Amino acid sequence: MRSTAVIALYGKGVSKGIAIGKALLLGSEFNESNFSHITESEISSECIRLENSLKAVSKELRALKDALPPDAPKEIGPLLEVHSLLASDTSVCSETKEIIKSNLYNAQWALVSYGKKIEKQFEAIEDTYLKERLSDIQQVIERVVSHLSGNSARYLPKISNKSDSFILVATDISPADLLDLGDQKFGAFISDLGGPTSHSSIVARSMRLPAVVGMKNVRELVNPMDLLIVDGDQGLVIVNPSHKILSQYKKKQSEQNLAQNKLMASVPKVPLTKDGVAVNLEANIKHPSEVEFASKSGARGVGLFRTEFLFMNRDELPTEDEQFEAYKHVLETMYPLPVTIRTLDIGNDKLFKNATNTEVNPALGLRAIRYCLLNSEIFITQLNALVRASRHGRLRILLPMISHVDQVVQVKALLEKCQDSIQFDNRSNSTKIELGAMVEIPAMAIAIAPFLKELDFVSIGTNDLIQYALAVDRINDSVASLFEPSHPAVVKLIKMIIDASDKFKKPVHMCGEMAGDSIFTSLLLGLGLRNFSMHPNNFIEVIQRVKSTDISKVKQYIEPFLEKDAYIDLEKLNAL
Repeated sequence: MRSTAVIALYGKGVSKGIAIGKALLLGSEFNESNFSHITESEISSECIRLENSLKAVSKELRALKDALPPDAPKEIGPLLEVHSLLASDTSVCSETKEIIKSNLYNAQWALVSYGKKIEKQFEAIEDTYLKERLSDIQQVIERVVSHLSGNSARYLPKISNKSDSFILVATDISPADLLDLGDQKFGAFISDLGGPTSHSSIVARSMRLPAVVGMKNVRELVNPMDLLIVDGDQGLVIVNPSHKILSQYKKKQSEQNLAQNKLMASVPKVPLTKDGVAVNLEANIKHPSEVEFASKSGARGVGLFRTEFLFMNRDELPTEDEQFEAYKHVLETMYPLPVTIRTLDIGNDKLFKNATNTEVNPALGLRAIRYCLLNSEIFITQLNALVRASRHGRLRILLPMISHVDQVVQVKALLEKCQDSIQFDNRSNSTKIELGAMVEIPAMAIAIAPFLKELDFVSIGTNDLIQYALAVDRINDSVASLFEPSHPAVVKLIKMIIDASDKFKKPVHMCGEMAGDSIFTSLLLGLGLRNFSMHPNNFIEVIQRVKSTDISKVKQYIEPFLEKDAYIDLEKLNAL
């Protein structure tokens, strides 16, 4: 039995903050019980078993990527794509087969041997970033070994007491592992492997969780449910701290939380620019439970409530009542502030848990409003739930992927029927519901006037707008460098949308990632945007940028660039 003595372990602090909690160990398949010799007569069947597992894992990783929720950390998609490609790499299969044949190893043992061979080759690499890419190969190998061993996912104990805080401890943490963990919550990540650019580090920073990586042997030194202190500032993990040390860190953690709360409390409800222009900040949420945090963070409403969580990863469709309760909770919590609920933005390739991709190009296929109008029963159920919920707050309905005015007209007719069919007890049947549309298809941005005549507001979805304008798959790592929010064509489209909306006196919002990135705040203010929606974690940075921006100076600076369709120097712009 391992000791419960106090141990101080050092690694690389890659995400700041302090977390205190009990250790939950992510299991590993790299143990001798999975390895055995085979006979020559078993070579063929073992090679087939290897092939099948590699194909299954590749397909599984691609399915995880395709089913990512819209608010998943943006780094996970490309990482899953890379891992899927590695699992389908013919050289991995062929070289492992040679090890099976020459050493008479079973598939698990041969695959781990192949990994050790690759590891030796990586030892000669000096570049830190490239060296850390070894973890990609190791993580894929471990997943395939897990599959070969009959496990669909790596072992993690179930959390019985949800009120406790837990620290995830692992040899390494792959993006697929994070998705396998589902909705289990952790206060921090610590791992044997990894560096500042490793996957666990990137994801921890995006989730704002303390993380210490590259700890060498923490997975072996920590017992399940050991009490841990994770100090991401110092790159330190303390195992089974003394009462004195625990007390000191609890005080330090409390001071950090207090400083953060004070900072949040100092956030103005309606921030003003340097020249006195009011800016409205709303929250993006994906689940009703997030609305309390949005409200506490000072959001002036919900600018985007993604409803896909109700539909994805389940075998049956949500009922009208189930949807109604979810929408009602968010509207009541935010009342009297507005809540923008986006209708189902999903395709037929990822509606049900076990669905497979049936389209060659899902991004351009039957998705979002196209899917809903074709599957009217599903859509009407959602509209009925929204209409019922509308009496509990100020509701704005947002339509995704609109490209034709006829689509808006069809939705308005369906919405009117739903409103006429639902009678409220002792309540007027004319509850005002604002109807808006996402501007994420360039065709709508370019010819937006007819849409504005039919709508109460629009919201710019920069993620897809940029993807379609630049013909760049935003989650494809091989072309990620071409995904440029500051591209002159993208800036011009945003300017066109804002100017047209102002002309028709219709509010224009932005709910894509660009709205929550403070690098672009001054630019967007200069283009005329006043309504931003983002994850509440981004409020402070954006507000600080708002308060330091003089819009008159920004407009004067960017005008020549707009006239020439040239790139705007954001560094100089933000230094004004």
